[in-house]
Formats: sequence, structure tokens, C-alpha cells
Amino acid sequence: MLMLRKFGVLLHRWIGLSVAVFLFIAGLTGAFISWDHELDAWLNPHLYEPATQGDPLPVETLIARLEAQDPRVMVTFSPLEVEPGHALLVSVTGRIDPSTGKAYDLGFNQVALDPVTGQIQGKREWGAISLSRENLLPFLYKLHYTMHLPNVNGVELGMWFMGFVSIAWFLDCFIALYLSFPSWRTWRKSFAFRLRKGGYALNFDLHRSGGVWLWGLLLLLAVTSISLNLNTEVVRPVVNMISPLTPTPFETRPMRPLDEPIMPALQRTQIVELARAEARRLDIAEPAGGVFYGALQGIYGVGFYEPGNDHGDGGLGNTWLYFDEKDGKPLGAHIPGTGSAGDIFMQAQFPLHSGRILGIPGRILVSLLGLTVAMLSVTGVVIWARKRKGRTASAKNAPAGVRLGTDRAPAVQ
Repeated sequence: MLMLRKFGVLLHRWIGLSVAVFLFIAGLTGAFISWDHELDAWLNPHLYEPATQGDPLPVETLIARLEAQDPRVMVTFSPLEVEPGHALLVSVTGRIDPSTGKAYDLGFNQVALDPVTGQIQGKREWGAISLSRENLLPFLYKLHYTMHLPNVNGVELGMWFMGFVSIAWFLDCFIALYLSFPSWRTWRKSFAFRLRKGGYALNFDLHRSGGVWLWGLLLLLAVTSISLNLNTEVVRPVVNMISPLTPTPFETRPMRPLDEPIMPALQRTQIVELARAEARRLDIAEPAGGVFYGALQGIYGVGFYEPGNDHGDGGLGNTWLYFDEKDGKPLGAHIPGTGSAGDIFMQAQFPLHSGRILGIPGRILVSLLGLTVAMLSVTGVVIWARKRKGRTASAKNAPAGVRLGTDRAPAVQ
């Protein structure tokens, strides 16, 4: 048992030191991006508040004006109604440049429109490496799960990297729990905080006892992190062996290069009408709330939710129906709470990770957990530094023969 514990200590030390910086960043950014929409709107009112007061124009009219004003632009996501008191924020990509056969490089992928006049209020490149007001929240959001590592030959290195960090964190959760109870007769110490002692004793208790109290929730974050970063590479194949998963249209269609999007044959309005008819057939009660176009795979998606609830707060998220861009053929559906046990497990991953499964209380909890992850990373490094300092001091004060690793006793003077 002693050897097993020593091995556990060694594993916990080096796994912890290897991932501490990345978990600190992920935890701290996670605490903020739980409120990304609200913070983004506070920092950038010109992207969220209408510049002109009055009755909004129909969304399709606003989109038509945008695409007529800049023929290079194709809208790839938009709400179907203007939320009262808000500007219309849409996602865009470049159309094909006839002279090159490649997509125009727009330099932006989001546009905010005045809902009354259709004038452009602001533009930005979501996910750009920038700390400007417009880009701060998207920067933090992408930093959270990719560390802004580049894509290489279509491989999202950042997501892979953070996926492996999450696997290491998942394994270390069990090692840490084992090490937190050196003696079952004194188990209460593993739940205690020596507040009056402060200093290193409190730092140690924050790391050990803090991790024990929140162990289940931290493990949940680790599991969902793996699911979100290594979804198709690791988690879906594993879950599929336990409970068969319904294939999604995004798994069955090849991905085009970023600069070679597919120009859709059918218009958004045609797809929305097809989706509403399909929703009636499936007894979907919520209204059509938004439509996106996956230009790299030729897939339309229509989401069903009330205006302003595109994030899917509460439960397992929103319903989405998918259609082919050429003929409008149904390609599948994401209907929360339906399908196999494996399907429902996969549906729960983002709502659990973001806390949105419980609405506002869940988001508050996830923010606090993010701060806890950052705290555990710092306190762990402090414990390692303190023990390393002690080991170094002991080695310096040891007799010369011991320091040299010999078993010869030091000479008697």
C-alpha cells in the first residue's frame, strides 16, 4: 500500500504540474464565459442595441439589404425574428469569388444590423486573437477550449490538446481522491479547512478539502470537457459501444476546405417553410427561432425556440432539424430527450458543462466551479513548490555521503 501511495503521489504531482497552467486558464475563462452573452452585450452595446428606435423590418428584408450592400457576403446564421430592444446580430461567410474559385476573405464573420434601417452597426471576426472590446469575449471563449492553437491540415490542434488535458484531469480526479484520505480513521480531516492557521496549512486544505467537497462536480466538468473537445474522435465511439448512437448529418458528410464553401441551391425562406411543416408533423411546439447554413457540408439547420433563447437555457437545449441544401431533403433531427440512452447522454454534455441545464442557477454554479478549478491549480503548484523547497533544503543539510548517494558513513573528525 505504501508503494502504491508513493506512486500515486508521483502521478498526481506530475499530472498536476503538466496541466496546471491550462486548467487555470480554462477555469478562469470558464467562470466568465458562463455569462458571455451578457458581458459581450455590456462591453459592446453597438452590437446588441438598436441604433434607431422604431418598428423592426422583417429579418429577411434586413438580410437581403446586407447581402445587396456587400455581394461578397452570405449570411450563415440569423434569428428568424428580431428580439425586442435588440439589434440583429448575424453570422456571415464569404461567397465564391468567380475570378479565383475561392471564398472572399471578408476579414469579419459577424455583423450587427440596425433592425429599423438595416444599416450596419458593427462588424467583428469572432474568435480573433485580440483583446479589443469587440473581440474580448469571443477571444476568451475560444481560449477556453483551444488555447488559440492553430488548425493544421484541417486538424483542430487546440481542441485535441485540451481534450488530452481533460483526459489527464479526469484520471487525476481519481488519484487525488485516493490521496486525500491517507487514513480512513481520520477522514474528517479531509473535509476540514484550518481557517485560523492560514498560510500554508490553509493553502493545503483548500487544495485537498476543496477538491474533496466538490469532487463529483469537478469530475463532471472533466468528463464533459472530454466530450466537447474529443466528441467524434473518442467519446462517440466509446458511447456507441455501450448504447448505439443515431448518426448526425455532420458525421456522414465530408467537410470542404474553408475557402471552398458550397453555395446553396435553396433559399433560407424555402428551408424554413420545410422545417415548419416537418415540425408540425413531429409535434414540435416551439416556434422556429433561427436558421443556419453549414457551408462546408451543405447542411441547413433550423432551430426551434422562443426569441432570445438561442443558447437553450434549461433542460437539454433546443430542437434542431437538418435539411439538404440542394433539394430540402430531411437529413436528421436533434430533439432533446429522444433517442437511445447514448443519444441522450451526448445531448446532455454541453448543457451540463455550461450549467445551462439548470438555467441561471446552473450557470452560477459553473462560474464558481471555474474559479475553484483555477484555485486548485494555484494551490497545487504552491504545495509542490513548498515541498520542493523542503526537499532541496534537506538535501543540502544532509551528510556528504548521503548527498552523494553512497552508503559510506561520513568520516569522524
